[in-house]
Amino acid sequence: MTARVVAVTGASGGIGRAAAVEFGRKGHRVALLARGAAGLEAAVDEVRRAGGMAIGIPTDVTDPAQLVVALTRIEEELGPVDVWVNDAFTSVFAPFDELTPEEYERVTTVAYLGYVYATMAVLPRMKARGRGTIVHVGSALAYRGIPLQTAYCGAKHAIQGFHEALRCELLHEGSPVRVTMVQMPAVNTPQFSWVRSALPHQAQPVPPIYQPEVAGRAVVHAAEHPRRREYWVGGSTVGTLLANAVAPGLLDRYLARTAFDSQQTAQPRDPDQPENLWAPADADRDFGMHGRFDDRSTGRSVQAWASRHHGVLAGALATAAVCAGVGLGRRRA
Repeated sequence: MTARVVAVTGASGGIGRAAAVEFGRKGHRVALLARGAAGLEAAVDEVRRAGGMAIGIPTDVTDPAQLVVALTRIEEELGPVDVWVNDAFTSVFAPFDELTPEEYERVTTVAYLGYVYATMAVLPRMKARGRGTIVHVGSALAYRGIPLQTAYCGAKHAIQGFHEALRCELLHEGSPVRVTMVQMPAVNTPQFSWVRSALPHQAQPVPPIYQPEVAGRAVVHAAEHPRRREYWVGGSTVGTLLANAVAPGLLDRYLARTAFDSQQTAQPRDPDQPENLWAPADADRDFGMHGRFDDRSTGRSVQAWASRHHGVLAGALATAAVCAGVGLGRRRA
């Protein structure tokens, strides 16, 4: 992409921050939206150090009015938004029957309706200009629910349905505005240091764990190539979604046996751990881009690379097939 104006929600940590930094590294003008002042300020500084122009706008995506105000400020200070990335979310780790209606509603409002409200704000402007791209940050859990995360899985499934329906409407209209979705694997983000949890032990992403930079690069690639309806990141995402398509009942039983333990470390949960469900955990303290699992996370994904370079791979395979055919023909001759 040539230099563009990009907005990223949930940009103070994790995938949102990694994507914002990657957009900055490519020379774009980036608006970072999040609730936590300290995390947002540090993320803006990181984007600038990477080479991009950046502004931070404290925003709660559950408030449609705040999103409209933020969008207006972005377009006044940076210019018309070319790319909007929906990433903000929250969650609660707990069995379903230990959740309160208020907790469930809050997760759904942030992690699902936040995407809807942001899209409602930016889409009319993109349509009026005849250009624009919206990227939804999804998850393998948009297709495959797992225990202890019913609210989060429900929200991701809802985003998937919203994305597909919206994409069909835009195709029906012949709109040049694009919408795509990136399904993520387990990522080493700060959420496991601030998510509300009722678990006896420290919450963790289900291995294998990827670093946020892997996810950030995938988001930027999706923004650059938005004609694809969705992208899958990480071999674990591919394996999970394929297994769910072929044998969902078997996967139900497997997750019932393994997913309670695989989402917790051996370390007891700190009862004083900060929470970001109702208020930002990074209001006064920057948690950074990464979570606490650097020593167990990988910064590369062969599958993600192959997804970004499928054209090159197809050409290489075709060339190899031709060469093999020529060689076989010569041996037969």
